[in-house]
Formats: sequence, C-alpha cells, structure tokens
Amino acid sequence: MTLLIAVFAAVITTIIWYTNDKRSQLKLGTLALMYWGASLMWMVDAVVEYIELGAEYFTPASSDMLNDAFLGLSVVAFGLIIWIVILMVKDPLGVVRKTVLNK
Repeated sequence: MTLLIAVFAAVITTIIWYTNDKRSQLKLGTLALMYWGASLMWMVDAVVEYIELGAEYFTPASSDMLNDAFLGLSVVAFGLIIWIVILMVKDPLGVVRKTVLNK
C-alpha cells in the first residue's frame, strides 16, 4: 500500500511539474524526486519481502494494509512539509520577503 501511495504521489507531482510553467521557481522537481525516491525505496522493500515470504506477500492482513496506508499518507504529508520549508527558505517568488518587509 505504501508503494502504491508513493507511486501515485510521484506520478501526480511529475505531471504537475511537467505541465507547469513555473516548475523551476516552485521547486516541483525536488518534490517529484522525493516521491520517486520513496517509490524506489518501497519497490526494493517489496521485492525483498516477496523473496522472504513468497506467495504470502500477496495476502496481507487488513490491519497490515491499514498500517501501510497510514504510513504512505504520512510520508506523502511529510514530503509536502519538507517541500514547503524549502520554498519558504529559498523564497523563489519573494512572497515571504514581501510579507516580512511590509509589517
């Protein structure tokens, strides 16, 4: 489940990055790379777990699927938080600078 959530987040972010004119300003490539990295990590984890468990890998318990879904959503949210912090520190559009200087 974590693999699917990470792949969906990576694909959606990549599509938004590819179709957005401000892709370099908004650092969408960084967000896409974080999600693709998480997808690769969970793909390796799935392969190793399949090697260890065999066919049992495809019949997880519902509680395991729920835990994996929460983990996947948590990682997607954490990736968004990291991306927002990067945007606020780099401030490519000058929004934070304008807000601080106007007060």
